[in-house]
Amino acid sequence: MSPPAPTPITRVTDTLHRTARTGSVATAGPAFDAGTSIWNGAVSTRPGAVIRCADPADVRAAVLAARENGVPLTVRGGGHDWAGRALSDGGLTIDLSGMRSVSIDPVAQVAHVSGGATAADVVAAAHPFGLTAATGSAGSVGMAGLTLGGGYGPLSGRFGLALDNLLSADVVLADGSIVTVDSDREPDLFWALRGGGGNFGVVTAMRVRLHRVSTLLSGMMLFPWEQVTTVLAGLSDVLVESPDDLTVQSGVLPGPDGKPMVFLSPTWCGDDTAAGERALARLDSLGTALVSQIAPTTTPEMLAGIDALFPFGRHVEIRQRSVRTLTPGVRDTLALAGSTLTSPYSAVSVHSLHGAAARVPVEDTAFGIRTPHLMIEIIALWDPDDSRAAEHRAWADKVSSAFAPDALPGGYPNLLGPDEASQIAHAYGPNTTRLLAVKRRFDPHHVFSATPLPDPAS
Repeated sequence: MSPPAPTPITRVTDTLHRTARTGSVATAGPAFDAGTSIWNGAVSTRPGAVIRCADPADVRAAVLAARENGVPLTVRGGGHDWAGRALSDGGLTIDLSGMRSVSIDPVAQVAHVSGGATAADVVAAAHPFGLTAATGSAGSVGMAGLTLGGGYGPLSGRFGLALDNLLSADVVLADGSIVTVDSDREPDLFWALRGGGGNFGVVTAMRVRLHRVSTLLSGMMLFPWEQVTTVLAGLSDVLVESPDDLTVQSGVLPGPDGKPMVFLSPTWCGDDTAAGERALARLDSLGTALVSQIAPTTTPEMLAGIDALFPFGRHVEIRQRSVRTLTPGVRDTLALAGSTLTSPYSAVSVHSLHGAAARVPVEDTAFGIRTPHLMIEIIALWDPDDSRAAEHRAWADKVSSAFAPDALPGGYPNLLGPDEASQIAHAYGPNTTRLLAVKRRFDPHHVFSATPLPDPAS
Protein backbone atom coordinates (compact mmCIF):
# COMPACT_ATOMS: atom_id res chain seq x y z
CA MET A 1 0.00 0.00 0.00
CA SER A 2 1.42 3.38 -1.03
CA PRO A 3 2.06 6.01 1.65
CA PRO A 4 -0.36 8.95 1.54
CA ALA A 5 0.64 11.84 -0.69
CA PRO A 6 2.19 14.74 1.23
CA THR A 7 -0.17 17.62 1.94
CA PRO A 8 0.61 21.08 0.57
CA ILE A 9 1.75 22.35 3.98
CA THR A 10 4.00 19.30 4.37
CA ARG A 11 5.57 20.05 0.99
CA VAL A 12 6.09 23.63 2.14
CA THR A 13 7.84 22.62 5.36
CA ASP A 14 9.97 20.05 3.55
CA THR A 15 11.01 22.71 1.05
CA LEU A 16 11.82 25.23 3.76
CA HIS A 17 13.94 22.77 5.69
CA ARG A 18 16.08 22.58 2.54
CA THR A 19 16.02 26.18 1.37
CA ALA A 20 15.72 28.45 4.41
CA ARG A 21 19.32 29.13 5.33
CA THR A 22 18.88 30.47 8.84
CA GLY A 23 15.14 30.46 9.56
CA SER A 24 13.55 27.86 11.79
CA VAL A 25 10.34 26.05 10.81
CA ALA A 26 7.83 24.78 13.36
CA THR A 27 4.48 22.98 13.16
CA ALA A 28 4.05 22.51 16.93
CA GLY A 29 5.78 23.17 20.22
CA PRO A 30 7.11 26.32 21.91
CA ALA A 31 8.49 27.88 18.71
CA PHE A 32 5.15 27.40 16.98
CA ASP A 33 3.26 28.83 19.96
CA ALA A 34 5.55 31.88 20.08
CA GLY A 35 5.14 32.47 16.35
CA THR A 36 1.35 32.34 16.56
CA SER A 37 0.97 34.45 19.70
CA ILE A 38 -0.98 37.59 18.88
CA TRP A 39 -2.49 40.47 20.83
CA ASN A 40 -6.13 39.37 20.54
CA GLY A 41 -6.54 36.22 22.61
CA ALA A 42 -9.96 35.57 21.04
CA VAL A 43 -8.40 34.59 17.70
CA SER A 44 -8.36 30.81 17.34
CA THR A 45 -6.85 30.57 13.86
CA ARG A 46 -4.15 27.89 13.61
CA PRO A 47 -1.66 27.96 10.72
CA GLY A 48 -0.12 24.75 9.47
CA ALA A 49 3.42 26.01 10.01
CA VAL A 50 5.45 29.00 11.14
CA ILE A 51 8.83 30.05 9.83
CA ARG A 52 10.80 32.37 12.09
CA CYS A 53 12.86 34.30 9.58
CA ALA A 54 16.32 35.69 10.28
CA ASP A 55 16.96 37.53 7.01
CA PRO A 56 15.33 38.44 3.67
CA ALA A 57 16.56 35.19 2.10
CA ASP A 58 14.41 33.24 4.57
CA VAL A 59 11.43 35.41 3.71
CA ARG A 60 12.02 34.82 0.00
CA ALA A 61 12.19 31.06 0.52
CA ALA A 62 8.91 31.15 2.45
CA VAL A 63 7.09 33.24 -0.16
CA LEU A 64 8.19 30.96 -3.00
CA ALA A 65 7.39 27.74 -1.11
CA ALA A 66 3.90 28.92 -0.16
CA ARG A 67 3.14 30.20 -3.64
CA GLU A 68 4.38 27.09 -5.44
CA ASN A 69 2.26 24.83 -3.25
CA GLY A 70 -0.87 26.95 -3.13
CA VAL A 71 -0.68 27.47 0.64
CA PRO A 72 -2.13 30.67 2.18
CA LEU A 73 0.61 33.04 3.34
CA THR A 74 0.48 35.57 6.17
CA VAL A 75 3.02 37.79 7.89
CA ARG A 76 3.38 38.34 11.64
CA GLY A 77 5.24 41.46 12.68
CA GLY A 78 4.09 42.76 16.06
CA GLY A 79 1.01 40.51 16.06
CA HIS A 80 -1.19 43.45 17.01
CA ASP A 81 -3.86 43.31 14.29
CA TRP A 82 -7.04 42.71 16.29
CA ALA A 83 -8.64 40.71 13.46
CA GLY A 84 -5.84 38.13 13.56
CA ARG A 85 -4.80 38.54 9.93
CA ALA A 86 -1.24 37.55 10.84
CA LEU A 87 -2.52 33.96 10.83
CA SER A 88 -4.52 31.76 8.45
CA ASP A 89 -5.98 28.33 9.10
CA GLY A 90 -3.65 25.69 7.66
CA GLY A 91 -1.41 28.30 6.07
CA LEU A 92 2.18 29.40 6.46
CA THR A 93 2.97 32.30 8.79
CA ILE A 94 6.14 34.30 8.20
CA ASP A 95 7.20 35.37 11.68
CA LEU A 96 9.43 38.44 11.57
CA SER A 97 9.96 38.69 15.33
CA GLY A 98 13.53 37.46 14.89
CA MET A 99 14.29 40.51 12.72
CA ARG A 100 14.00 43.37 15.21
CA SER A 101 17.26 45.25 14.83
CA VAL A 102 17.21 49.05 14.68
CA SER A 103 20.25 51.18 13.87
CA ILE A 104 20.35 54.96 14.04
CA ASP A 105 22.15 57.44 11.81
CA PRO A 106 22.10 60.47 14.12
CA VAL A 107 23.58 62.83 11.53
CA ALA A 108 21.02 62.04 8.82
CA GLN A 109 18.35 61.54 11.52
CA VAL A 110 17.27 58.24 10.02
CA ALA A 111 16.44 54.88 11.60
CA HIS A 112 17.20 51.65 9.71
CA VAL A 113 14.42 49.36 10.96
CA SER A 114 14.13 45.61 10.41
CA GLY A 115 10.71 44.27 9.48
CA GLY A 116 9.87 42.72 12.85
CA ALA A 117 10.79 45.71 15.03
CA THR A 118 8.10 47.25 17.18
CA ALA A 119 7.45 50.95 17.68
CA ALA A 120 9.00 50.57 21.14
CA ASP A 121 12.17 49.14 19.57
CA VAL A 122 12.48 52.15 17.27
CA VAL A 123 11.96 54.88 19.86
CA ALA A 124 14.24 53.09 22.35
CA ALA A 125 17.06 53.02 19.80
CA ALA A 126 16.54 56.67 18.82
CA HIS A 127 16.22 58.07 22.35
CA PRO A 128 19.94 58.04 23.33
CA PHE A 129 20.62 60.32 20.35
CA GLY A 130 17.97 62.84 21.38
CA LEU A 131 15.74 61.71 18.51
CA THR A 132 12.33 60.13 18.21
CA ALA A 133 9.98 58.72 15.58
CA ALA A 134 6.40 59.36 14.57
CA THR A 135 4.65 56.22 15.83
CA GLY A 136 1.24 55.19 17.01
CA SER A 137 0.24 55.44 20.65
CA ALA A 138 1.31 51.89 21.65
CA GLY A 139 4.84 50.49 21.74
CA SER A 140 4.11 46.80 21.15
CA VAL A 141 2.67 47.41 17.67
CA GLY A 142 4.88 46.35 14.77
CA MET A 143 6.47 49.41 13.21
CA ALA A 144 6.15 48.12 9.65
CA GLY A 145 2.47 47.23 9.87
CA LEU A 146 1.64 50.51 11.59
CA THR A 147 3.55 52.52 9.00
CA LEU A 148 2.22 50.74 5.92
CA GLY A 149 -1.38 51.24 7.05
CA GLY A 150 -1.12 54.81 8.32
CA GLY A 151 -0.02 55.47 11.88
CA TYR A 152 -2.03 58.07 13.84
CA GLY A 153 -0.01 59.00 16.90
CA PRO A 154 0.88 61.59 19.54
CA LEU A 155 3.32 63.45 17.26
CA SER A 156 1.18 63.41 14.09
CA GLY A 157 0.22 67.07 14.27
CA ARG A 158 3.84 68.19 13.97
CA PHE A 159 5.45 65.34 11.98
CA GLY A 160 2.63 63.65 10.09
CA LEU A 161 1.48 60.06 10.16
CA ALA A 162 4.01 57.27 10.54
CA LEU A 163 3.71 56.59 6.80
CA ASP A 164 4.70 60.19 6.02
CA ASN A 165 8.09 59.47 7.56
CA LEU A 166 8.86 56.36 5.49
CA LEU A 167 11.88 57.07 3.28
CA SER A 168 12.39 53.67 1.67
CA ALA A 169 11.53 50.00 2.10
CA ASP A 170 13.12 46.66 1.23
CA VAL A 171 10.38 44.35 -0.04
CA VAL A 172 10.16 40.67 -0.98
CA LEU A 173 7.62 40.49 -3.81
CA ALA A 174 5.28 37.66 -4.75
CA ASP A 175 7.68 36.36 -7.42
CA GLY A 176 10.49 36.13 -4.87
CA SER A 177 12.39 39.17 -6.09
CA ILE A 178 13.84 41.50 -3.46
CA VAL A 179 13.60 45.19 -4.26
CA THR A 180 14.32 48.49 -2.55
CA VAL A 181 11.66 51.10 -3.22
CA ASP A 182 11.57 54.83 -2.62
CA SER A 183 10.42 57.93 -4.46
CA ASP A 184 12.83 57.18 -7.35
CA ARG A 185 12.90 53.36 -7.43
CA GLU A 186 9.53 51.74 -8.17
CA PRO A 187 7.69 54.92 -7.16
CA ASP A 188 4.24 53.39 -7.75
CA LEU A 189 4.95 50.61 -5.27
CA PHE A 190 6.42 53.09 -2.79
CA TRP A 191 3.26 55.19 -3.16
CA ALA A 192 1.05 52.15 -2.50
CA LEU A 193 3.03 50.98 0.53
CA ARG A 194 2.34 54.31 2.24
CA GLY A 195 -1.25 53.61 3.25
CA GLY A 196 -2.03 50.46 1.26
CA GLY A 197 -0.78 48.11 3.97
CA GLY A 198 1.17 44.89 3.61
CA ASN A 199 -0.76 43.82 0.51
CA PHE A 200 2.08 44.04 -2.00
CA GLY A 201 4.98 42.11 -0.47
CA VAL A 202 6.85 41.48 2.77
CA VAL A 203 8.69 44.55 4.04
CA THR A 204 11.90 43.23 5.57
CA ALA A 205 13.46 46.62 6.34
CA MET A 206 12.62 50.33 6.26
CA ARG A 207 14.38 53.67 6.49
CA VAL A 208 12.36 56.00 8.72
CA ARG A 209 12.84 59.74 9.24
CA LEU A 210 13.55 60.72 12.84
CA HIS A 211 12.96 64.02 14.63
CA ARG A 212 14.59 66.04 17.36
CA VAL A 213 12.11 67.12 20.03
CA SER A 214 13.42 69.38 22.76
CA THR A 215 10.25 69.38 24.86
CA LEU A 216 7.72 66.61 25.30
CA LEU A 217 4.84 67.19 27.71
CA SER A 218 2.22 64.48 28.00
CA GLY A 219 0.04 62.57 30.39
CA MET A 220 -3.58 61.93 31.30
CA MET A 221 -6.55 63.99 32.47
CA LEU A 222 -9.60 62.16 33.83
CA PHE A 223 -12.93 63.93 34.31
CA PRO A 224 -16.00 62.61 36.14
CA TRP A 225 -18.83 61.35 33.97
CA GLU A 226 -21.17 64.08 35.20
CA GLN A 227 -19.02 66.54 33.21
CA VAL A 228 -19.07 64.59 29.92
CA THR A 229 -21.22 67.15 28.09
CA THR A 230 -19.21 70.16 29.24
CA VAL A 231 -15.78 68.62 28.66
CA LEU A 232 -16.55 67.28 25.18
CA ALA A 233 -18.14 70.57 24.09
CA GLY A 234 -15.06 72.49 25.19
CA LEU A 235 -12.75 69.93 23.64
CA SER A 236 -14.48 70.43 20.30
CA ASP A 237 -13.26 74.04 20.22
CA VAL A 238 -9.74 73.08 21.33
CA LEU A 239 -9.33 70.47 18.60
CA VAL A 240 -10.39 72.89 15.87
CA GLU A 241 -7.86 75.46 17.07
CA SER A 242 -4.97 73.12 18.02
CA PRO A 243 -1.50 74.09 16.77
CA ASP A 244 0.64 71.45 15.10
CA ASP A 245 2.62 70.98 18.31
CA LEU A 246 -0.43 69.77 20.25
CA THR A 247 -2.10 66.45 19.52
CA VAL A 248 -4.92 65.31 21.80
CA GLN A 249 -6.18 61.76 22.13
CA SER A 250 -9.49 61.63 23.96
CA GLY A 251 -12.49 59.45 24.68
CA VAL A 252 -14.22 57.44 27.35
CA LEU A 253 -13.08 54.60 29.57
CA PRO A 254 -14.14 52.94 32.80
CA GLY A 255 -12.65 54.22 36.04
CA PRO A 256 -11.41 52.07 38.92
CA ASP A 257 -14.95 51.81 40.28
CA GLY A 258 -16.36 50.74 36.90
CA LYS A 259 -18.08 54.08 36.28
CA PRO A 260 -17.28 55.75 32.96
CA MET A 261 -14.89 58.70 32.80
CA VAL A 262 -13.86 61.18 30.12
CA PHE A 263 -10.16 61.05 29.34
CA LEU A 264 -7.88 63.50 27.59
CA SER A 265 -4.35 62.41 26.74
CA PRO A 266 -2.59 65.46 25.24
CA THR A 267 0.96 65.59 23.91
CA TRP A 268 2.88 68.81 23.36
CA CYS A 269 6.03 68.39 21.26
CA GLY A 270 6.85 72.00 20.43
CA ASP A 271 10.00 73.89 21.35
CA ASP A 272 8.09 76.60 23.23
CA THR A 273 7.50 75.07 26.66
CA ALA A 274 5.53 78.07 27.91
CA ALA A 275 3.11 77.82 24.97
CA GLY A 276 2.71 74.13 25.70
CA GLU A 277 1.90 74.76 29.32
CA ARG A 278 -0.74 77.31 28.32
CA ALA A 279 -2.31 74.88 25.84
CA LEU A 280 -2.42 72.10 28.42
CA ALA A 281 -3.84 74.44 31.06
CA ARG A 282 -6.70 75.24 28.69
CA LEU A 283 -7.51 71.53 28.46
CA ASP A 284 -7.36 71.20 32.22
CA SER A 285 -9.87 74.05 32.55
CA LEU A 286 -12.54 72.22 30.53
CA GLY A 287 -13.83 70.68 33.77
CA THR A 288 -12.79 69.72 37.25
CA ALA A 289 -10.41 66.85 36.69
CA LEU A 290 -10.23 63.98 39.14
CA VAL A 291 -6.74 63.24 37.81
CA SER A 292 -4.47 65.61 35.91
CA GLN A 293 -1.01 64.20 35.50
CA ILE A 294 0.88 66.08 32.79
CA ALA A 295 4.66 66.22 32.97
CA PRO A 296 7.83 66.15 30.88
CA THR A 297 8.28 62.68 29.47
CA THR A 298 9.93 60.66 26.69
CA THR A 299 8.41 58.79 23.78
CA PRO A 300 9.42 55.38 25.20
CA GLU A 301 7.63 56.24 28.45
CA MET A 302 4.49 57.40 26.63
CA LEU A 303 4.19 54.23 24.57
CA ALA A 304 4.84 51.98 27.56
CA GLY A 305 1.93 53.58 29.42
CA ILE A 306 -0.54 52.62 26.69
CA ASP A 307 0.87 49.09 26.44
CA ALA A 308 0.13 48.61 30.14
CA LEU A 309 -3.55 49.38 29.51
CA PHE A 310 -3.89 46.93 26.62
CA PRO A 311 -1.80 43.81 27.35
CA PHE A 312 -1.56 40.77 25.07
CA GLY A 313 -4.06 37.97 25.65
CA ARG A 314 -7.37 39.66 26.42
CA HIS A 315 -10.21 39.18 23.95
CA VAL A 316 -10.79 42.08 21.59
CA GLU A 317 -13.38 43.31 19.12
CA ILE A 318 -12.85 46.67 17.42
CA ARG A 319 -15.10 48.87 15.32
CA GLN A 320 -13.92 52.08 13.68
CA ARG A 321 -15.50 55.28 12.44
CA SER A 322 -14.10 58.59 11.20
CA VAL A 323 -15.86 61.93 11.69
CA ARG A 324 -15.09 65.53 10.78
CA THR A 325 -15.38 67.07 14.24
CA LEU A 326 -16.92 66.60 17.67
CA THR A 327 -20.38 67.62 16.53
CA PRO A 328 -23.26 67.44 19.02
CA GLY A 329 -24.23 64.10 17.47
CA VAL A 330 -20.74 62.68 17.91
CA ARG A 331 -20.60 63.94 21.49
CA ASP A 332 -23.96 62.31 22.22
CA THR A 333 -22.72 58.99 20.87
CA LEU A 334 -19.58 59.18 22.99
CA ALA A 335 -21.83 59.75 25.99
CA LEU A 336 -23.94 56.76 24.94
CA ALA A 337 -20.82 54.61 24.62
CA GLY A 338 -19.68 55.47 28.13
CA SER A 339 -23.05 55.06 29.78
CA THR A 340 -23.55 51.59 28.24
CA LEU A 341 -20.06 50.10 28.77
CA THR A 342 -20.29 46.35 29.36
CA SER A 343 -16.68 45.59 30.34
CA PRO A 344 -14.27 47.19 32.83
CA TYR A 345 -11.63 47.24 30.08
CA SER A 346 -13.54 48.55 27.05
CA ALA A 347 -13.00 52.09 25.80
CA VAL A 348 -13.59 54.52 22.96
CA SER A 349 -10.49 56.35 21.80
CA VAL A 350 -10.60 59.42 19.57
CA HIS A 351 -7.46 60.24 17.55
CA SER A 352 -7.00 63.60 15.84
CA LEU A 353 -5.60 64.04 12.33
CA HIS A 354 -4.60 67.67 11.88
CA GLY A 355 -1.58 69.87 11.25
CA ALA A 356 1.24 68.33 9.21
CA ALA A 357 -0.68 65.10 8.60
CA ALA A 358 -3.55 67.07 7.06
CA ARG A 359 -1.33 69.14 4.76
CA VAL A 360 -0.09 66.18 2.69
CA PRO A 361 -2.02 66.14 -0.61
CA VAL A 362 -4.25 63.06 -0.65
CA GLU A 363 -2.81 61.90 -3.98
CA ASP A 364 0.77 61.87 -2.67
CA THR A 365 0.27 58.58 -0.79
CA ALA A 366 -2.32 55.80 -0.87
CA PHE A 367 -3.82 56.95 2.44
CA GLY A 368 -7.42 57.86 1.68
CA ILE A 369 -8.27 60.94 3.75
CA ARG A 370 -6.14 64.00 4.47
CA THR A 371 -8.71 66.55 5.51
CA PRO A 372 -8.71 67.21 9.27
CA HIS A 373 -10.79 64.60 11.03
CA LEU A 374 -11.15 62.39 14.10
CA MET A 375 -10.51 58.66 13.91
CA ILE A 376 -12.69 56.86 16.46
CA GLU A 377 -11.60 53.49 17.80
CA ILE A 378 -14.36 51.51 19.53
CA ILE A 379 -12.59 48.87 21.61
CA ALA A 380 -14.50 46.04 23.27
CA LEU A 381 -12.07 44.26 25.59
CA TRP A 382 -12.67 41.47 28.09
CA ASP A 383 -10.95 38.68 30.00
CA PRO A 384 -10.77 35.24 28.36
CA ASP A 385 -12.96 33.69 31.07
CA ASP A 386 -15.69 36.34 30.73
CA SER A 387 -18.87 34.60 29.54
CA ARG A 388 -20.42 37.81 28.14
CA ALA A 389 -18.45 37.96 24.88
CA ALA A 390 -21.62 38.36 22.79
CA GLU A 391 -22.71 41.27 24.98
CA HIS A 392 -19.37 43.04 24.60
CA ARG A 393 -19.40 42.61 20.82
CA ALA A 394 -22.98 43.87 20.68
CA TRP A 395 -21.89 47.02 22.58
CA ALA A 396 -19.22 47.72 19.95
CA ASP A 397 -21.73 47.20 17.13
CA LYS A 398 -24.32 49.44 18.81
CA VAL A 399 -21.85 52.27 19.33
CA SER A 400 -20.52 51.98 15.78
CA SER A 401 -24.06 52.14 14.38
CA ALA A 402 -24.79 55.19 16.50
CA PHE A 403 -21.79 57.00 15.00
CA ALA A 404 -22.85 56.13 11.43
CA PRO A 405 -25.05 59.20 10.74
CA ASP A 406 -22.12 61.52 11.50
CA ALA A 407 -19.41 59.31 9.98
CA LEU A 408 -17.38 59.91 6.88
CA PRO A 409 -17.46 57.17 4.24
CA GLY A 410 -14.66 54.66 4.55
CA GLY A 411 -12.42 54.35 7.56
CA TYR A 412 -8.95 53.48 8.78
CA PRO A 413 -7.79 50.25 7.09
CA ASN A 414 -5.46 49.30 9.95
CA LEU A 415 -8.54 48.89 12.18
CA LEU A 416 -11.34 47.92 9.80
CA GLY A 417 -12.53 44.35 10.23
CA PRO A 418 -12.84 42.00 7.24
CA ASP A 419 -16.65 42.17 7.28
CA GLU A 420 -16.93 45.97 7.04
CA ALA A 421 -17.46 45.87 3.26
CA SER A 422 -19.18 49.23 2.93
CA GLN A 423 -16.42 51.04 4.80
CA ILE A 424 -13.63 49.14 3.04
CA ALA A 425 -15.07 50.14 -0.34
CA HIS A 426 -14.46 53.82 0.47
CA ALA A 427 -11.39 53.54 2.71
CA TYR A 428 -8.93 54.79 0.07
CA GLY A 429 -11.10 57.55 -1.36
CA PRO A 430 -9.79 58.95 -4.66
CA ASN A 431 -6.77 56.63 -4.51
CA THR A 432 -8.74 53.40 -4.94
CA THR A 433 -8.30 52.90 -8.68
CA ARG A 434 -4.55 53.54 -8.63
CA LEU A 435 -4.07 51.34 -5.56
CA LEU A 436 -5.83 48.37 -7.13
CA ALA A 437 -3.80 48.85 -10.31
CA VAL A 438 -0.58 48.59 -8.28
CA LYS A 439 -1.96 45.45 -6.63
CA ARG A 440 -2.63 43.88 -10.04
CA ARG A 441 0.88 44.73 -11.19
CA PHE A 442 2.87 43.50 -8.21
CA ASP A 443 0.63 40.77 -6.78
CA PRO A 444 -1.83 39.64 -9.45
CA HIS A 445 -2.41 36.27 -7.77
CA HIS A 446 -3.18 37.78 -4.34
CA VAL A 447 -0.37 36.06 -2.50
CA PHE A 448 -0.48 38.81 0.12
CA SER A 449 -3.54 39.79 2.11
CA ALA A 450 -3.03 42.11 5.07
CA THR A 451 -5.24 45.11 5.74
CA PRO A 452 -8.45 45.07 3.68
CA LEU A 453 -8.52 46.32 0.10
CA PRO A 454 -11.70 47.25 -1.77
CA ASP A 455 -13.28 44.58 -3.96
CA PRO A 456 -12.42 45.52 -7.57
CA ALA A 457 -15.84 44.28 -8.67
CA SER A 458 -17.58 46.90 -6.54
